[in-house]
Amino acid sequence: MIKVVKFGGSSVASAKQFKRVKKIVQSDASRQFVVTSACGKENKEDYKVTDLLYLCDAHIRYGVSYASLYQSVKDKYLRIKKELKLKTDIEKELNQIEMNMKKGVHTDYLVSRGEYLTGLLLAEYLGYQFLDASEVIAFGFDGEIDMERTKELFTQKCNGKGVLIPGFYGALPNGEIKVMSRGGSDITGSIIANVVDADVYENWTDVSGIYVADPKIIDSPMRVDTITYNELREMSYLGANVLHDDAVFPVKVKNIPINIRNTNEPENPGTLILEDCKELDLENPPHVITGITGRKDFTVITITKSHSSTEVGFLRKILSIFEDYRVSVESVPSTVDTFSVIVASETIESCLYEVLGRLKEEVKPDDLRYEDHLALVAVVGRGMKELAGISGKLLSEFGNNKINIKVISQTADELSIVVGVMNQDFEKAIRCIYEKFITEERSLS
Repeated sequence: MIKVVKFGGSSVASAKQFKRVKKIVQSDASRQFVVTSACGKENKEDYKVTDLLYLCDAHIRYGVSYASLYQSVKDKYLRIKKELKLKTDIEKELNQIEMNMKKGVHTDYLVSRGEYLTGLLLAEYLGYQFLDASEVIAFGFDGEIDMERTKELFTQKCNGKGVLIPGFYGALPNGEIKVMSRGGSDITGSIIANVVDADVYENWTDVSGIYVADPKIIDSPMRVDTITYNELREMSYLGANVLHDDAVFPVKVKNIPINIRNTNEPENPGTLILEDCKELDLENPPHVITGITGRKDFTVITITKSHSSTEVGFLRKILSIFEDYRVSVESVPSTVDTFSVIVASETIESCLYEVLGRLKEEVKPDDLRYEDHLALVAVVGRGMKELAGISGKLLSEFGNNKINIKVISQTADELSIVVGVMNQDFEKAIRCIYEKFITEERSLS
């Protein structure tokens, strides 16, 4: 068996956490490929190394002293080296980065150094080969990962098993370092899992898997044992951010399971993410609802025009206006002659009246309205398809709790139901669904 294991920032935040990581890696001989994030927060007063490096970059751009910020970065790595009695010349690496900063450096190079430095120390501590991500994670000039080139480079550079790769960055064809979006170490782990044909991709973080609902809203929510890639995508899109959205794709094509685990609770099996859970569902049928998630602060623009349903290209005309202003559309619920376009408020606030003006001029609606302070609540579950009347039961529960529904959207696959409520009802909506469909059922079982 081959396992690729990725450790998040909280898992490598201190020497104490390094020791936990080593214990986890050594407890299973199949954990031969390790991906690491940059050091995260040791405590609430601490800062993530990547955040400090982004701040350093901003100070450089504005000609402001970054000395104290970078000193915090240096202190963290020097402290880890000292406490673990490591021999890596991390001082030399830190000084070289500082010299480069004085000369002026590209943002991607600077903010990638957290993973690079963490990787150097962790590789020595584990006794693993350090493989710089810039030498094996290949981007094309279009900014997309070149999987074929990445596999070729990894095969050339890798000496065998027992390899550590920093996450979050790679290199363009000209050798220039390029970073992924924040949380990109998840993607690196997924890429390596694809390249080595891993049996499992373990993603170690500070939570024991994926929960049915946000622990900030629901006290001690139920953990999800198994979830499909598609369910995870639905939940991640509207706020469940345990795993980077794009980390799914490299493993999904090879049906490699992802296992979300907790570095601080390694005995917990966590959550297993699969392409197809049918075999496991036969032994342990899934709950009707896999997850409840959502986000606040959306704006809904509603266009009404008689006979628009028979007007060819009517919807395209509407959406092209949003495209012209580079506003991403979240959802388009519709009835016979009414279309509601839902967008994130922050994406349209600077051009709202221009968009409304264009809609009036080009679509000539009978009525045009907008409303903000909308929240979207997504109820996701592969088990919903097998339960008749689930939509009605959900809507009834909102009514019982005096929550006004602004919009509702459901696709034919019945994997998720998205309901729009006002921001002030967001937490209440999640709590009432959880209480009805999770808590009550658990109390009866």
